[in-house]
Amino acid sequence: MKILVIEDEMELASDIVHYLSGENYRCETAGDFATAKEKVSLYQYDCILLDLMLPGGDGFDILEHLRSQNKQDGVIIISAKDTLEDKIKGLNIGADDYLAKPFHHSELAARIHSLIRRKQFDPSNLIVQNEIKIDLLSKTVQIEGNPILLTKKEYDLLLFFIGNKNRVLSKSALAEHLSGDLADMFDSHDFVYAHVKNLKKKLNEQGYAGYLKTIYGTGYKWEI
Repeated sequence: MKILVIEDEMELASDIVHYLSGENYRCETAGDFATAKEKVSLYQYDCILLDLMLPGGDGFDILEHLRSQNKQDGVIIISAKDTLEDKIKGLNIGADDYLAKPFHHSELAARIHSLIRRKQFDPSNLIVQNEIKIDLLSKTVQIEGNPILLTKKEYDLLLFFIGNKNRVLSKSALAEHLSGDLADMFDSHDFVYAHVKNLKKKLNEQGYAGYLKTIYGTGYKWEI
């Protein structure tokens, strides 16, 4: 799961990234308005943590830009501005949640988990698709009751496929999901093929029904 931390206080941003990385989230940062706007325009995130007071601009403008582009990235405002008016404005513009500073890391992580769960899946912490069961809290996967050990990237891919079932996902979209803005630095997307191949192999070894299809020349689709 990919998080963008838009926060100009570098010590706080680093602290958030360190904690969330320990919770198996992949994090990127933006410390000013221009960088934040560029990243939200170019890339897709499972959750954006948005500070309102940024060098060069207003966080509300970032939120308005996101929604004007019909992007569905989840947004949690994290701000020292905790007036009722600011909270109402942020939620009306399109934020999914509002968390006033200072906050506990555990509460932030819980809100991120809740937001991603609502956005991609049903309110349950369990995803059950026929013989596959995924526990979002423990980040474990079972097939026909048998545990399957996946790497972090394989687990992220599996969730991404299931969350976008019956949609063709290009290799470039998968590369961005796995590597964020670093994806532009790769000459090819062979690493995507390698991760998908390993995921399919592990699923096949447990006898799943073969939902992950290769769409030759285009990408992949989780078909059910």
